[in-house]
Amino acid sequence: MSSTVINGVDYGPLAGLVGCWEGGKGMDIAPDPDMPKEENPYFETITYEAAGDATNANKQILAAVFYRQVVSRISDKKVFHDQCGYWTWDKATGEVTHSLTIPRAMAVLAGGKATVNGSAATLEVQAKLGDADWGVVQQPFLRDNASTKAFRMSLTVDGNTLKYREITTLDIYGKTFAHSDENELKKV
Repeated sequence: MSSTVINGVDYGPLAGLVGCWEGGKGMDIAPDPDMPKEENPYFETITYEAAGDATNANKQILAAVFYRQVVSRISDKKVFHDQCGYWTWDKATGEVTHSLTIPRAMAVLAGGKATVNGSAATLEVQAKLGDADWGVVQQPFLRDNASTKAFRMSLTVDGNTLKYREITTLDIYGKTFAHSDENELKKV
């Protein structure tokens, strides 16, 4: 990897994220009440900004990257997903966190590790409903009708290419469904 220091802060494996990314190879595999699944090809833009560092209890120092992701179906160009959050990295432990919120009144705090292999950095995180450390919070309607039980994501950034795959395990329409999203994006 090239330098991981931005404005005096060492972002480690998060440094390669900073910038604007676009990709039109996305595939959303979602639950459908009448069919086994719904497939939606999509285009998205993700903007990552270096947000500086955050110190917790005068001991832990996190490098933080803020992001906003906007996803549109290729078929009708309408936005169907809007998400924002932070990726953080703790240099002392190597731990990464991914906090995200979506306008359906749901939030996830996922944790895991980063690995660096040559110029590529891979971030792998997960969360589960009810987990004391890495959890899911959702409003009552979602809890009762489309409950998120687990979330896991693997994201790799290598130069001007970013690839990710995420699985959100849902209880919806009377069944458990592994809702997946994956895409390959290029830095613009």
